[in-house]
Amino acid sequence: MRIIAGAFKSRLLAAPKGTQTRPTTDRARESVFNVLQNSFDLEGARALDLFAGSGAFGLEALSRGAGHATFVERNKNALAAVRNNIASLGVEGRATIHATDVYSFLKTNRSAPFDLIFSDAPYEDARALTELPSLLFEGGWLSNSGIALLEHRAGTSIAVPETAFWKRELKAGEAAFSLLTHKNLSA
Repeated sequence: MRIIAGAFKSRLLAAPKGTQTRPTTDRARESVFNVLQNSFDLEGARALDLFAGSGAFGLEALSRGAGHATFVERNKNALAAVRNNIASLGVEGRATIHATDVYSFLKTNRSAPFDLIFSDAPYEDARALTELPSLLFEGGWLSNSGIALLEHRAGTSIAVPETAFWKRELKAGEAAFSLLTHKNLSA
């Protein structure tokens, strides 16, 4: 795995040891960021990387100009990888890690809204298709002009909350990425 573009282009990232995580391929991340680049200004953005794994999404956002990234992960091997990757890129001052369950984090923490939210939940986590989108939109986690990018298994669909607009879906092999915004941005 590597950073695709930006200040840290081509820098290698450590992947979590073990089989409990499923890193998103470089090619899939590149496709996602190519789409984001055409509709979203990353400069100074606040990014939230849920089910962070190696932290590749949040670190790619930092490489492309995001001001800060918050990583939420509970797996010990993944936490070690994301900590290592943050240190190797020298972005400790622009990164925060929460070593906890994503759903607990979203229900108990309060933070200013994020401009860009990535979620790469395990495919077998049914709550990621139903509960997670509601938590993000109804909990005020996404800024008014923000984008939520939810990865899920191709062929499945997410429950779009009333206040959200399903902008589009990207497919990359087994993965699908649903891009959601607030309804007021759908025009």
